[in-house]
Amino acid sequence: MKVTIFDYGTGNLHSLAKAFENAGAQVAIEAEPGQALKSDALVLPGVGAFGAAASRLAAYAPAVRAALASGHPCLGICLGMQLLFETSEEGDGAGVAALRGRVRKLQARRTPHMGWNEVTVHDDPLFAGMPCFLAYYANSFVAEPADPASVIAWTEYERDRFPAAVRRDRTWGVQFHPEKSDAAGLQVIRNFLDIAVA
Repeated sequence: MKVTIFDYGTGNLHSLAKAFENAGAQVAIEAEPGQALKSDALVLPGVGAFGAAASRLAAYAPAVRAALASGHPCLGICLGMQLLFETSEEGDGAGVAALRGRVRKLQARRTPHMGWNEVTVHDDPLFAGMPCFLAYYANSFVAEPADPASVIAWTEYERDRFPAAVRRDRTWGVQFHPEKSDAAGLQVIRNFLDIAVA
């Protein structure tokens, strides 16, 4: 199975690519979203800032949104999950708007939120065979979906409870970094690949 990781132009994507390769995928890194959609699944990685990434995606947002609406599998990670929404307090520009809602600043004394937190999961194939688990986070902003039913996992940091994962059809987003979350993170990636190939 071929997975394309979209490169926003910032950050090191090596660890994410390695995690997908370890899960059995053939991985390509692509800087043009239109080309990225030609693979079996799209990954929006968790590197960079919302404004800059939204700017890179802007010309292709309608095509990406249409592809996701038609069932093209996608996993958004951290910033990538936030780009699935409409707007963000972090910066100007619009997200892909595959899910309705916005991204807000984390309501905590200490930001960014760096480290391990428990993920409380709902019944979803992305978490098949997984009870609640610990995952690694590195974020100062969190998603606020318009539809609470799109939330498939939660986490809490300094009493701010926010979505750890969201889903709409065959589009998933996780606020944590599966590539840095040991065995549990690798299981999430494997589960995504199993769903995407089905």
